[in-house]
Amino acid sequence: MQTCMPEEGKILNPDHPCFRPDSTKVESLVALLNNSSEMKLVQMKWHEACLSISAAILEILNAWENGVLAFESIQKITDNIKGKVCSLAVCAVAWLVAHVRMLGLDEREKSLQMIRQLAGPLFSENTLQFYNERVVIMNSILERMCADVLQQTATQIKFPSTGVDTMPYWNLLPPKRPIKEVLTDIFAKVLEKGWVDSRSIHIFDTLLHMGGVYWFCNNLIKELLKETRKEHTLRAVELLYSIFCLDMQQVTLVLLGHILPGLLTDSSKWHSLMDPPGTALAKLAVWCALSSYSSHKGQASTRQKKRHREDIEDYISLFPLDDVQPSKLMRLLSSNEDDANILSSPTDRSMSSSLSASQLHTVNMRDPLNRVLANLFLLISSILGSRTAGPHTQFVQWFMEECVDCLEQGGRGSVLQFMPFTTVSELVKVSAMSSPKVVLAITDLSLPLGRQVAAKAIAAL
Repeated sequence: MQTCMPEEGKILNPDHPCFRPDSTKVESLVALLNNSSEMKLVQMKWHEACLSISAAILEILNAWENGVLAFESIQKITDNIKGKVCSLAVCAVAWLVAHVRMLGLDEREKSLQMIRQLAGPLFSENTLQFYNERVVIMNSILERMCADVLQQTATQIKFPSTGVDTMPYWNLLPPKRPIKEVLTDIFAKVLEKGWVDSRSIHIFDTLLHMGGVYWFCNNLIKELLKETRKEHTLRAVELLYSIFCLDMQQVTLVLLGHILPGLLTDSSKWHSLMDPPGTALAKLAVWCALSSYSSHKGQASTRQKKRHREDIEDYISLFPLDDVQPSKLMRLLSSNEDDANILSSPTDRSMSSSLSASQLHTVNMRDPLNRVLANLFLLISSILGSRTAGPHTQFVQWFMEECVDCLEQGGRGSVLQFMPFTTVSELVKVSAMSSPKVVLAITDLSLPLGRQVAAKAIAAL
């Protein structure tokens, strides 16, 4: 298991030293497979045969390709491999699949034929007890092992089902189409239908692994922003939220840390944030933020744990968060002198412009999700404080309105603790947000400073 079955997403190295065991054992195994009518190990244990089979297969392949062995001999050898202990065939195919990946397209024929022989039925009768049941298990394992390689080489291998249902979700992607086309087509079908069926979920999951989180999220957001019909954008939000659950933590980091800042800071993209797609994107962003934050407090996802240190370094270098070195996004947005902060004293302005409840609660800012949320709210604060209005300021309003709506619906709204206190007085200048109810909803009233900011903002209404 440890040698032949890599964890998901990893690939075996067929040239690894573990596949080059003692040459005398390999020679005796090759002779046994080629000459005997039945596998009887005398000088070797079965686990040694399993570890030696990969090197034996390489010798047999070389002999076949050089004309030393005929196809009939290969049939006898593959029958011997799977005729008694099915695990031997699993070890052989695990190595063959890794080997095929290393070969050019014109060099793969013999290796694929050998996989086909190992997966096919025996040419002779087998009277061993429970053999047929073991073959069913073996074939289901082989089918999973071969799925990716068969997809890449557009090869068809019929795995005998022997009474079990075939696996419906392998070889899902059409072999010669760009994955971006596949993604847009499947999303269009899902949007038209109004729900995500299980086959589509498997395709989305395959595309997520193949293209990566940024590619996957970015292209689906582009599809959302193309929608101009209100009912379709609302449906798209619900569907995207369900699709993003495939890896909500990582998608949220990308959406809030890269995609939204990119849209909000590039004036050439502001037109895409107009209603209805802009409203829909604001809704989706809030749902993802709240969902990730609430589950994140419990425990990090397994993928998050694996990438934790890499993410921390990545996000710390991208978004420095302290008063000495302001965020790159803040520097970008505050470069024009017309930006006005509500605090009069320059010292107060630099020290308090990014002060938020999360800092007073001493939330861990080394955490990637906390960091991304803090920087998004810094960006929102800067947009509200700027004198340039446009679709991006309207988007910020929709984003904050959705935060308040989710609070009213019983959401804990803990993401709002990352909002700088200075944002409150800027928000109440927006007519839709200028009410005591909104002020109380977005301010942390458990803190003395929060109560002071809320009282000041309500008094100014």
